[in-house]
Amino acid sequence: MTALERFMEYVGFDTMSRSDIDSYPSTQGQRELLDHLREQLREMGVADVRQDRHFGYVYATIPANDLTKPLPAIGFIAHVDTSEAMSGRGVKPRVIDDFDGEDIVLNAALGIVTRMEDFPQMRELKGKRLVVTDGTTLLGADDKAGVTEIMEMAQYFCTHPNEKHGTICIAFTAEEETGRGVDYFDVAGFGAHYAYTVDGGELGDISGETFNAAGAKLRAQGRSVHPGDAYGVMINALQVLTDFHALLPEKERPEHTRGHEGFYHLTQLQGNVETAAAEYIIRDHDDAKFEEKKALFQKAVEQINAKYGEGTLTADVEDQYYNMRGRLAAHPEVMQKAITAMKKTAVVPREEPIRGGTDGARLTFMGLPCPNLCTGGGNFHGKHEYLCVDEMEATIEILKQLVREWAE
Repeated sequence: MTALERFMEYVGFDTMSRSDIDSYPSTQGQRELLDHLREQLREMGVADVRQDRHFGYVYATIPANDLTKPLPAIGFIAHVDTSEAMSGRGVKPRVIDDFDGEDIVLNAALGIVTRMEDFPQMRELKGKRLVVTDGTTLLGADDKAGVTEIMEMAQYFCTHPNEKHGTICIAFTAEEETGRGVDYFDVAGFGAHYAYTVDGGELGDISGETFNAAGAKLRAQGRSVHPGDAYGVMINALQVLTDFHALLPEKERPEHTRGHEGFYHLTQLQGNVETAAAEYIIRDHDDAKFEEKKALFQKAVEQINAKYGEGTLTADVEDQYYNMRGRLAAHPEVMQKAITAMKKTAVVPREEPIRGGTDGARLTFMGLPCPNLCTGGGNFHGKHEYLCVDEMEATIEILKQLVREWAE
C-alpha cells in the first residue's frame, strides 16, 4: 500500500466530530477508524498496540533497538476526526497528477471552482500531485494526512529492523476539532518523553506556539409578540445577538487577521424572536491581549443587558487551551531536532505560530512537550481543502529523520 492509497482509504471513513454531543468519541465513524488503525498497526508488526476501551484512543510502541545508550522515547500524535464545519460523509477524492497552477474545477455540474485568485498560495504547487474534493464535502487531510504519515513512518521502522532507534510512541486521538482531543489522554501510559503532533499545513511548517483559546456560548432571551403590536414590547432575540456582534471589533475577525493577531470568531448562530443562541471562539497568542479580549467580550454582554434589560443576554466563557511557547522554551532541543530533520531532508523549515489549536498545545501543559509539524495539506475545513502528495511524502521522510536525530 502506498502512502496515497493509505490516505485515500482513511478519507473513506466519515469521522466528523460533533460539539453538541457529549459522548466520547461523539460519532461512531471516529471509533471505526480508530479500530481500523489498531488492527493495521498489529498487522504491520508493531509490538505493543493497545486501545482505550472507553474513549477509543489508540496507543502503540515500537521498542528501542539500540540498547547501547539511553535514548528518550519520542512520540507522534495525530487525530482522526474532521471538522463539523462541513460534511465528511461520502468524500470523493480526485487526484491531479500534474497541477498546472490554474483554477481547479471541483464540480462542473454545481459550478464549484477553487480559484487561484482566492487561494494564491496554491500556485506554488504547480507541477505537483494534488488530491482535491468534488466540492460537496471537505477532504479530511486535517488530520488524516497526519495519520497516514505516522503510519507510513511506523511501517518503515517495522520493516527496517536493523536501523537503530530509540523507543517510538504512537497515538491516535479523537475529538481534536471539538477541543476535547486529549481530555482523557494517558500521558504516563503513552510513555514518551517528548512528542510531536503531525497536524499542520504546508511543508516545512513547524509550530512551537499556539493561540490562547476560549470558547463562548451566548443565549439571548427575547419577548415575542405579533409584529403589528410590537411597539415598545417586542425584544427580538436575534436582534440582541446582532447588536452584540456589532460591539466586537470588526478588524478582529479571522478574515482580517494573520500572524500573531488574535480574533473573535462567530461559529454558530441560530434561533428566533423568542430565543436565540450563538457560539464564539476567542483567540490570541499574547497572554495579556487574550485576557483583554475576554474582558471586552464580557463588557459587550453588560452593554447589551444595560440596553435591553438584565438577563436578556447570558454568556458562558471557558478557556480551552493556552500558548505552549513558554513551556517549550524549557526544552529547546524538541524544536531544534525537528528543524535539523527538515534541513537534512532538503526541506526549508519555517517556524510559524499556528493559528489554530492542536492536541499538542494541551499536552504540553500536561507535561509532554509537543510542538506541531506540517502535513502537506491546506485550505482545511471546507470544500477547497487539498493534500499535496509530494509534500505528504516529504513529511514522511521528515518523521523518519526525526527518529534518527533523537537516536544520535
